[in-house]
Amino acid sequence: MTKTRQIKLGAFLMTDGHHIAGWRHPRAPANANVRVDHFLRLARLAEAAKLDAIFLSDSLGVRDTNLESVHRTSRNVGFEPLTLLSALSVVTHNIGLIGTASTSFNEPFHIARKFASLDLLSGGRAGWNLVTSSGEEEARNFNLDRHIPHADRYDRAREFLDVVKGLWNTWEDDAFIRDKVSGTFFDPEKLHVLNHRGRHFKVKGPLNVARSPQGHPVVVQAGASEDGRDLAGASAEAIFCAHRTLNEARAFYADIKTRAANAGRNPDHVKIMPGVSPVIGRTEAEAREKFEELQSLIHPAVGLQLLSTVMGVGDLSGYDIDGPLPDLPETNGPKSRQQLVLDAARRDKLTIRQLYLSIAGARGHWQVVGTAEQIADALEERFVKEGADGFNIMAPHLPGGLEDFIEGVVPILRKRGLFRTEYAGTTLRENLGLPFPEHHATHRQAEAAE
Repeated sequence: MTKTRQIKLGAFLMTDGHHIAGWRHPRAPANANVRVDHFLRLARLAEAAKLDAIFLSDSLGVRDTNLESVHRTSRNVGFEPLTLLSALSVVTHNIGLIGTASTSFNEPFHIARKFASLDLLSGGRAGWNLVTSSGEEEARNFNLDRHIPHADRYDRAREFLDVVKGLWNTWEDDAFIRDKVSGTFFDPEKLHVLNHRGRHFKVKGPLNVARSPQGHPVVVQAGASEDGRDLAGASAEAIFCAHRTLNEARAFYADIKTRAANAGRNPDHVKIMPGVSPVIGRTEAEAREKFEELQSLIHPAVGLQLLSTVMGVGDLSGYDIDGPLPDLPETNGPKSRQQLVLDAARRDKLTIRQLYLSIAGARGHWQVVGTAEQIADALEERFVKEGADGFNIMAPHLPGGLEDFIEGVVPILRKRGLFRTEYAGTTLRENLGLPFPEHHATHRQAEAAE
């Protein structure tokens, strides 16, 4: 019997919420970004609901340096993801722990070691969200005056990932004997030294962390540019993306699955999970009222800076806020996100103010406002029509927005047979339906035996 396809769900935890004014909401603690107890509560809440994973984004710099807006947003201060996820691993047992780390401003050995450690700490629940970094302010924190070109960043990222995966294969799964009688701690035949020499990196190895119960961390990728899609199709096991219409989502879904197949991979082993920000009310009118309440809390300076950041362009404050978006040069930052916003501005003939209001809740991701039933209908349609394998839930404010989704939408999805009632296993791979990554030596041994 074929197993019924079900929706995968992640909780994207953006400190006090994803709406740019979420920190001002009455149900959100204003100091959430420095409170570990806040995140412990969210992790337990998500795990009790049987969500697949919690996800933390990251930036290696303060993105908003405009003094007119920087003091009006909570986004510039927060925990480093791996540190926080390590703490959350102690109080959870099944839920995945996915953190963001840049290939632009890290070294492969550091990333391989840190995520492998988190994977062991959590019993096989770690995931690495690979990003290339898009902000100029990040580059200036790492000995650069300007960010390196987009294509070069992805060239580095491809080699970076190869090195990390090679290091994760340092040890075979049964390498550690730990025989006190003979004095043998590990089988030297099951240690593999990488000895990588490439264009960007020279890494000898071996990695000083063993493999985990899920083999190695799940590789997640978030870029949707042409370079990003190439990398995702070839290597990603889950993809976080932003598409506001069903047609956009279906086109991206089909493209990535095709690229995965062309790379010799099983397309089912790439889980596409776009972001969605739900605002939920008992009635549609109540949901609209709740959304407008959040919108009313946005200071214009914050809205303008958000739009500039999302589009990867300079200061927009010199333009008429109630006029059209000016012609803009192609960004060296987030190319796919810039195109999404430009397409929306042209399609809907939005002014600058209308445009920043349109992305304030989800930064260009899918915004859905309605009853729990309407939200469930929208998710089901996108899932059934192959626009997604699941969703990364971007609550507008926390913890209230996540509670609203778990209490209202999740039971409806369960009733329709679209979401689990229990975890499939204890590792992130088991719960996402991803295969165990066999060690290359084990694979060769199996081929030799045939």
